[in-house]
Amino acid sequence: MTRPTVLRPTLLALLIAGSGQASAYSLYSTDDTHLNADLTAVYALLHSQENYAQSGTKDKGSSSWQEGFIKYGLSGDQRLGEAGTAYGAFALLSSATWGDGDAAGFTDGSERTTKIEDAYLGWRSGKLFPVLGEDGIDLSFGRQNIVVGDGFLINGDALNFGNGLADGMFDRGGAYYLAGRRSFDETAVLRIGGKQGWRGDIMRLKSDNPAQAKPELYVGTLEHVDEAGTLGLTYIDITDIDEQYASPAQLDRKDMKTWSVRGQGNAGVENLFLSGEYAWQDKRHADDENAWYLEAGWTFADAAWKPYLSYRFSRFSEGFDPLFYGFSRGFGTWFQGEVAGNYSGPFNSNTRVHNVGAKIQPTETFDVGLQWFRFDTIDKDLGNLGGHEIDLYADWTLSPHLTITPLVGVYKPKKSAEQGGTQIGGNDDNLYTQLIFTSTF
Repeated sequence: MTRPTVLRPTLLALLIAGSGQASAYSLYSTDDTHLNADLTAVYALLHSQENYAQSGTKDKGSSSWQEGFIKYGLSGDQRLGEAGTAYGAFALLSSATWGDGDAAGFTDGSERTTKIEDAYLGWRSGKLFPVLGEDGIDLSFGRQNIVVGDGFLINGDALNFGNGLADGMFDRGGAYYLAGRRSFDETAVLRIGGKQGWRGDIMRLKSDNPAQAKPELYVGTLEHVDEAGTLGLTYIDITDIDEQYASPAQLDRKDMKTWSVRGQGNAGVENLFLSGEYAWQDKRHADDENAWYLEAGWTFADAAWKPYLSYRFSRFSEGFDPLFYGFSRGFGTWFQGEVAGNYSGPFNSNTRVHNVGAKIQPTETFDVGLQWFRFDTIDKDLGNLGGHEIDLYADWTLSPHLTITPLVGVYKPKKSAEQGGTQIGGNDDNLYTQLIFTSTF
């Protein structure tokens, strides 16, 4: 069995973090006090013409399944006069998978789970420390989602396996593709410096996710933020794991240290987008590893429908541990290809990836995008997960409370599972479809 060290929190994870709070229903509001009810409901219909040998439970053929989750809870804040603002949230998340389970067999369609998703308290300093800027100190504790930079290394704890592996040993509630469950179980986060100029973070994170081997990690960042973009440094030190859940690759996580340097912005040029990151890892009992990417995009702002075109090249060394990477800026970041990034692999390790993206916006509530990928395996002795994928998708906002996202993809692997790949029964084209409904209140 081939089990990736991490997989994807996809489009809907971003919607939870963003539009869910933006659409919160106000229960009580004054100048100093706010209490909101938060609700996000997501449902997806998915079909893959081919299955993949990741769990050992799938045979040649197709899979049709459905996923859904509802996140519901309260959030609020209380101004403390000149002493800043206290804030917090509590939310439950109910998730399920129906039908055949996903195309890689991480879920089997029997998953039904309700658990606490958010439970945290925090304090922002307001104007208490003028030298640090507005809210120059932000201190929080509890169960919450954490994102670092572009999500290349950390974007929530969002690997949502079900009952398909090891008789449910790694079950986290299913809804594997939607991945609504993404909060770290224990966090202590100190953010210093506000939103502009020099700023940094010091964090202690603890995962309760068995598919991630329940690691404990310490994270530090240092960034400079201005109108032209952000330049940043990240340091991650994994101090402990639960070895009973660890895959062979995850056993090297204990005492593993990861550094990265990153940048993102327009460099002062309107309509330009630039992004890049270089990460290197020091492992106890294995060779050092690295991963990096460079990306450039341009918006044709004066043309009809404002076309956007981008190109990215990324490379992940043979034993690179992708950690907690996640969906950050849209399809292709950082789960590259809807089939390749979820079911077949590669999963941001032992690969080179070329990516071309295009997007148009016919109306303010409707846009259409295209993502093309070419995957080239570096060390084929570890398996050959090379291939091509193209995904066509749309985002249609029917109302402030409802978004529909259809997607059609075609994935072509170089090798079948019998030849060192993962697609079961041959290397024919796989036609993949999904339709997602997202509602926030």
